[in-house]
Amino acid sequence: MRPSQTARTSLTEVRTLIIFGADGDLAARLLLPGLGRLLSSGAGPGAELRLVGVGMGDWDDDAWREVVSSSFASVDAAGGAVERIRAETTYHQVDVTDATAVSSLLGTCGGPFAIFFALPPRVTATACVALGKIDLPSDTRLVLEKPFGTDAVSAAELNRIVTSLVPEHHIHRVDHFLGKSTVLNILGLRFANRLFEPLWNCEHVASVQIIFDEQLGLEGRAGYYDNNGALRDMVQSHLLQVMAFLAMEPPPSLDERELRDRTADVLRATRLADDPRTASRRARWTAGSIDGREMVAYAAEEGVDPGRHTETLAEVDLRVDTWRWSGVPFRLRSGKALGDQHKEIVVTFNRVPMIPAGLTGSREPARLRIGLGPDFLVVELDVNGPGADPMELERAYLSTELAEAGLPAYGEVLDGVLRGDPTLSVRGDTAEQCWRIVEPVLQAWANDEVPLEEYPAGSGGPSTWASSA
Repeated sequence: MRPSQTARTSLTEVRTLIIFGADGDLAARLLLPGLGRLLSSGAGPGAELRLVGVGMGDWDDDAWREVVSSSFASVDAAGGAVERIRAETTYHQVDVTDATAVSSLLGTCGGPFAIFFALPPRVTATACVALGKIDLPSDTRLVLEKPFGTDAVSAAELNRIVTSLVPEHHIHRVDHFLGKSTVLNILGLRFANRLFEPLWNCEHVASVQIIFDEQLGLEGRAGYYDNNGALRDMVQSHLLQVMAFLAMEPPPSLDERELRDRTADVLRATRLADDPRTASRRARWTAGSIDGREMVAYAAEEGVDPGRHTETLAEVDLRVDTWRWSGVPFRLRSGKALGDQHKEIVVTFNRVPMIPAGLTGSREPARLRIGLGPDFLVVELDVNGPGADPMELERAYLSTELAEAGLPAYGEVLDGVLRGDPTLSVRGDTAEQCWRIVEPVLQAWANDEVPLEEYPAGSGGPSTWASSA
């Protein structure tokens, strides 16, 4: 399901995509492949789109075009639009924190243009300050990667800066999770099926878990990850946004304002379930193996500062204080170097008031599982099983695989940026709310009020933690 477009959304198409930080890993690994797939789909930007790479690397146009070609080839991007972009794209070695240099660059770019900050957060903030010294065209779009700030104060300050440059609906705070087909399919599952929506409340739901456990380790990202950890990297941004989609009230339409208003309502109502010392847990991996691959302890990884006590597994317990969700526990968890790739939403329903005498066997509550990669939907029920005793209940699984989206997450994100549709972007107020929710946990962890536990790489996490559903 893709959000619909309405008259309110300004759909001025971008003519030039400018990537600040084009010589970095993000551009080559995610951004350019997403663009390549979008161009190949035929549903992407118009024929006039230009691509401009900007970085500090001492590259020329040919070196940049090799990077673009390699990234496009990694997703088998092909077609006339792909070939034209590859042949015409240019690279500029520019200090993006130098207002004079950036102004000169922008003067050569045809508008409307979008500036994608594929940069570390602090460099992005400094670059935005530099843009404040330039008379930007009113139709300029700014695209910022998470994390948006490093805490509530810095997020509010960055919001103040960027909204002084362009209107809020011209700012795209990228959360590529909102481009995942399964996250968007939550809307269809809930609002198009009477089977689920009447049960989607505290009268019928016992608990909700949102889990994103990965087998991957750092994969060359120590510089970024060691400064952030699992809570900032995944829970504060991605998983809270998923929770907001899951828990929001039905919007009148999928207009960007109405949809984002509803998710903002959820985040404003969200708080820690208890004191952060009991409502949060953190751990990091020690040496172990995953599918025969030996892994050193996180603290021994190249580029990691063990003294930072960065967590690689984080778990928080939340409450959403609304009429619909009063008292329902929400648990958000994400970690790396775990034994199983466990990426799903688990909605556990309340048990029935009683089971008639004579029915034996399984006594599990009904559950709905929504996979976040691979994409699937599973309904777990207790039913009368086959065999000698037809009154013995057995667990049944009604499942289906959800089709992959035609575009990868960054393709969906770029499609919105280039069409001028901010529906799949994080609004400024919700970015600040996400920091507000986790700040008590960050403070407690900084004060060592919550122990940093350990788990062997390839395990399911610390043995003292309750297992996920």
